[in-house]
Amino acid sequence: MKLFAFVGLALSCSLAFSVSAQPAMVNVGEFELEYEIAGEGEHIVLLEAGGSAGMADWEPVFAQMAEHATVIRYSRVGNGNSTDIRRHFTSRDYADYASELLGKLEITQPVILVAHSYGGSVARDFAAAYPEQIQALLMLDPSSEHDVDVLRALDLEKGNRQIAEIKLSDMENGMSNQYLDFWSKRPLPNYPQIKDMPVTVIASVQKIEEPANLFFSDEGRVMWGEIWQNWANAFPQGKSLLTEKSGHFIQFDEPELVVTELLSLFAQLETRT
Repeated sequence: MKLFAFVGLALSCSLAFSVSAQPAMVNVGEFELEYEIAGEGEHIVLLEAGGSAGMADWEPVFAQMAEHATVIRYSRVGNGNSTDIRRHFTSRDYADYASELLGKLEITQPVILVAHSYGGSVARDFAAAYPEQIQALLMLDPSSEHDVDVLRALDLEKGNRQIAEIKLSDMENGMSNQYLDFWSKRPLPNYPQIKDMPVTVIASVQKIEEPANLFFSDEGRVMWGEIWQNWANAFPQGKSLLTEKSGHFIQFDEPELVVTELLSLFAQLETRT
């Protein structure tokens, strides 16, 4: 949501070879998606960027992750150098394309999905729809259908006014990746059940001196952290971290934290085999 604006290849199961990062294009459905693959290792990581973001949003951590695993980053349709098209897509649409992308790249083993912002909504739909293609989830300050609840809980009248302003801002160009997920659905989307797997959420609770709206007030930051703590901790293998050192773009502000938590997921998966 615009709340946050304020702020390819055949791989064997062993993956016993190195793939250097080279941008390429692959046909997925009726579109062309740009992607890069780098690294080698036992694990495969798929990076899902935020709303309206291309794969460049992973630049701070891409090379570091590729030192430990095979890492795939890509730009969803309409973003980066992928097919430029003005059309509304839902997070489930994007999840379907991500699944097809893995098939086109001949990725047959389940991936660790790392998602930022709106990519977190895509990741949750992916995990619910394609449980056989995912084995762990790491989300960085993910979007939530409960964003608007925070504003309304703090001040119903003022919150509703600010929500209306945010909606107009989100739609100012006549298009929004999130339109069908947040603004045209009543009630808000109810995400299906995700299987028991390692899940980690890193949420920003950084305080802002002059918050743009109630969502970024000190009270709003506390509620935001609690939302994701409760969600992650409901998983038997769930973990939540709240950081005051990062803004919304945790991979830029604390790249070492992101890599550390990814490695922690690797270790968690390896103890299960």
